[in-house]
Amino acid sequence: MRLVVGLGNPGREYEATRHNVGFWWVDGLARRASVNLRQESRFQGQAGRLTEAGRECWLLKPSTFMNLSGRSVQALTQFYKIAVEDILVVHDELDLPPGSVKLKKGGGAAGHNGLKDITSHLGPEFWRLRIGIGHPGDRAEVSNYVLNAPRKEERPLIEESVERSLEAWPLLLDGKTEAAMLKLHTKP
Repeated sequence: MRLVVGLGNPGREYEATRHNVGFWWVDGLARRASVNLRQESRFQGQAGRLTEAGRECWLLKPSTFMNLSGRSVQALTQFYKIAVEDILVVHDELDLPPGSVKLKKGGGAAGHNGLKDITSHLGPEFWRLRIGIGHPGDRAEVSNYVLNAPRKEERPLIEESVERSLEAWPLLLDGKTEAAMLKLHTKP
């Protein structure tokens, strides 16, 4: 991986929402690796360079709001000439229960506007780390659901899945995606 993008919305009012799980993940990785994320106007987001095990990878949190994430991702990938298959996008996933994490390459957006926008700018062949937030049960409630904080009983499950998936980072950085999938998809 040469770029890790955490999806979310900028601003304090969104920090604790389900839709910002991608930001939580990138912030966790930045803390672990002592990477300082700074606002970079040319990339329309907060970015920082991670150097680990002789490898270099960019971390990015778009400041464009979820629905326009592709502009930010495209700006950084074009500037550093990063191939789409070397990108990991970390995002909230309605189709997985809280506490679940799945890794996959490519695929559709499943109604996720951040993924739709990135796909419209770069194509679908990037890696996705899908962090389960559960579904409200009614399609009409999805927008309200993702833009609110997890329920008291969900929050620890989501935080645990973020922490558990961060433990797979060394495998992802090394390009050992099958080993990372095995680690992530096997319940502890």
